[in-house]
Amino acid sequence: MRIDKFLKVSRLIKRRTVANAACDAQKIELNGKPAKPGDRVKIGDTIAITFKGETTRYEVLSVQEHALKEDASSMYRRLS
Repeated sequence: MRIDKFLKVSRLIKRRTVANAACDAQKIELNGKPAKPGDRVKIGDTIAITFKGETTRYEVLSVQEHALKEDASSMYRRLS
């Protein structure tokens, strides 16, 4: 799954266009490297999101095409 779609489906970022813009602005890292919107996410990957000078890291636990709001948080685990 593309990282921009994963961020939207997991509800880490509310809209896919915002996820695209964040990737373009190099605010998203995938496994320690700046992510492009089309980069593929798989189970076990690490995602770092930087907003307002604060970086939060997540581990991908599952990749689903669709997730209910209640199930979205089960797709990742917060590391820091």
